[in-house]
Amino acid sequence: MRIIVIVLLLLILGSLASALLFLFRDRDSGSTRTVKALSLRVGLSIFLFLLLMAGYATGLIPQRL
Repeated sequence: MRIIVIVLLLLILGSLASALLFLFRDRDSGSTRTVKALSLRVGLSIFLFLLLMAGYATGLIPQRL
């Protein structure tokens, strides 16, 4: 479970970094790559939150860490 959380956090940070890169590169072109990267980040964050809640509810994550 810990490895899955770490991988998801790295994916979220990677998506955020790519959105920043797209924001600087696509200033005048009207591209939607920044919006897509940020949407992916939000989706991954929601998935991570639901995964942590499910892990806590099923007992995979103990009450006290």
